[in-house]
Amino acid sequence: MTKSMMILSTLEELRSARASLDEPVGLVPTMGYLHEGHLSLVRRAVEECASVVVSIFVNPTQFGPSEDLAAYPRDMDRDLRLLESLGVDLVWTPTPEIMYPNGYQTWVQVEALTDPLEGAMRPGHFRGVTTVVAKLFNSVQPAKAYFGQKDAQQVAVIRRMARDLNFPLEVVVCPTVREPNGLAMSSRNAYLDPGQRQAATVLYRALSAAKEAHEADERNAEALRTIMRETLAAEPLAEMQYVSCADYDTLEELDTVSGKALLSMAVFVGKTRLIDNMVLESKAVA
Repeated sequence: MTKSMMILSTLEELRSARASLDEPVGLVPTMGYLHEGHLSLVRRAVEECASVVVSIFVNPTQFGPSEDLAAYPRDMDRDLRLLESLGVDLVWTPTPEIMYPNGYQTWVQVEALTDPLEGAMRPGHFRGVTTVVAKLFNSVQPAKAYFGQKDAQQVAVIRRMARDLNFPLEVVVCPTVREPNGLAMSSRNAYLDPGQRQAATVLYRALSAAKEAHEADERNAEALRTIMRETLAAEPLAEMQYVSCADYDTLEELDTVSGKALLSMAVFVGKTRLIDNMVLESKAVA
């Protein structure tokens, strides 16, 4: 007989139910409005873990003053139907008042890794991310937690936080899921009109052009950044915020690509801010 999926909101309910879950437990943290990228994480967790917990929480502390918290897309009923169909055991849907009760004043902050890229463009963003993820890890106590490669800097920051704070879990990074035209799946794609959606494929084209140059033995990082800039500049609806060719682990900008590196970018298409990335693997010299 199939177990019914538990849908809980309070911390007390979660802790009580958590005690009955078979080990190992996998956690997929989300902000809801689920798409195929999220669902790929859930499927991986279901494959690898005896029990799966999904959190749905639009975290206010990772949004800046001018960002789209109120407009962030939400569809809880649809999300729950999708999760139940995949065999999720428990969905936790805490409120902001549960996560940040009156008088809340404790924050988790990873330092150097959060300075460049998204951290430079969105001050305070990663403090909100690491704080809420640390609270999710403490509340659910999973053996594995699943994140998407699309948010590459977030992944690097969470891996560092988990190591530094001795969380007894594995951070599992899953590949970016893309639409047939290459656009990385994101809840924010819902803001794009048809013309903007087509224009947004320029992020994938720019990353792919730089990756192809790298595969043809281009090792000058500035040359790769130039390829990305020029590809983006050719799309009238795209406004580049940054492009990067950085060390995969430290996120420091590179002069020469020798080991594992990260190509990444943030681009406005209309009023919608999109991010994407690709990983470069340099072949070892024999």
